[in-house]
Amino acid sequence: MMWLILCLGANAQDGVLGSWNAINIRYELHTRLSLFGEAQLRSLRFYDHFHYYEYKGGFTYKAYPNVYTGIGIGRYDTFREGGNFVRPKNNSEIRLWPHLSLMQYIGKLKIEQRYRMEMRFTTNGYRNRFRYRAGVAYPFGNTHKGYQPYWLSVTNELFFTDREPYFERNRLAFSLTKRFSPEVSVQIGYLHQFDYRINDETGTDFLQIGIFIEMFDPKKRNSKVMEPEIKED
Repeated sequence: MMWLILCLGANAQDGVLGSWNAINIRYELHTRLSLFGEAQLRSLRFYDHFHYYEYKGGFTYKAYPNVYTGIGIGRYDTFREGGNFVRPKNNSEIRLWPHLSLMQYIGKLKIEQRYRMEMRFTTNGYRNRFRYRAGVAYPFGNTHKGYQPYWLSVTNELFFTDREPYFERNRLAFSLTKRFSPEVSVQIGYLHQFDYRINDETGTDFLQIGIFIEMFDPKKRNSKVMEPEIKED
């Protein structure tokens, strides 16, 4: 993983590669119900020109073996380009979003489809947004304590609105996850983004680094260790 960070950092010429950092905490209340909290910090250059942060929380409910649903709410702030947290802000918003995820397994290969509807209360007025993400993930490495230590993932997400232009954004992401224990994982990835520069996110290429912490009662926990997602919100 360190080799990947150094390679991407070396290629961050002229500030074209930004950073996308996340920490996610999940607490399992029951084998079907869990709470989550997450914070993100992003920059338009390689750990410089920080322009965005968010923090959010919610719950996820396992309705069926391969069907997950839930609700999240968060605060999202985007600053102007040209430095670190340059004011005035481009956008500040409160976002509420129900979501639905469908899982399917072909051997060890995990296929995920995620649907999300966002209700966005912004400084520029109220907006709706609809997101669809499809991804595949493959675990590998020697099984240890019921899990495999590595995951390779590829996801692509489409963003739509009910206003012109109806197609708003596309995100393509590649990631490698290392699970150090049932409780702690670290993920490194690369994300490419295309959008119409609508002022709630800018930048096209990012190095992603995520830390995932899972908290649970060992006597009540789900016997299957959950694999972390790439965090793109």
